[in-house]
Amino acid sequence: MEDELIYFLSDFITEERKKLFVDILQHRTRYITVVLEDLYQSHNASAVLRSCDCFGIQDVHVIEDRNPFMVNKDIALGSSKWLTIRKYSGKENNSTDAIMNLKENGYRIVAASPDQGSLTLSQFDIQKGKVALLFGTEKDGLTKPAQDMADEKISIPMLGFTESFNISVSVAIILYDLRLKMNVSGLSFHLSEKERNELELEWLRKSIKNSRALEKEFYNRKRSDLL
Repeated sequence: MEDELIYFLSDFITEERKKLFVDILQHRTRYITVVLEDLYQSHNASAVLRSCDCFGIQDVHVIEDRNPFMVNKDIALGSSKWLTIRKYSGKENNSTDAIMNLKENGYRIVAASPDQGSLTLSQFDIQKGKVALLFGTEKDGLTKPAQDMADEKISIPMLGFTESFNISVSVAIILYDLRLKMNVSGLSFHLSEKERNELELEWLRKSIKNSRALEKEFYNRKRSDLL
């Protein structure tokens, strides 16, 4: 039924858009995901979403403790529309909730941290398992509970006086490096057919203004055919 609905709704977008969906879905992955802990600057949050979309990272996990996750449309350029964003808020330990959920789903938690002993990008082994990259606030970095729950830590080598990059730059650099490693690794990192279908249907709904009415028409036709 889902395949039939996708076929039906596809008639209401251009051929160029159809091809774009197919091409992009071939490169989407959930092998790597990004976790953002309590970001408070909307331009950084938006730039991170834009990088995730550009590197084919489908899922972003957002932890909201003190700061709501705000998106600047001029910077995000619509990227949030195509991503799966899960928010964790309203609990006393939102970071713990997010990290435990990811671990239960087979992710190793990799904290972006300049701490001594962190792996450099060249040392990091992409083949050890799915990766949830954990990034902290612009000013203070990750909270101690989040760092304590991390399985590994990763850092970008610094050659200047400044201790770290801006968070959105850090995300882009790390994703670029890990995406390259993943692409040549031989790993099975692509979405399943079911996941691709679910996303294509979601994107079609977001691309068609009257998608709800069209879906209702589709199901009415199916019911009529069964009578």
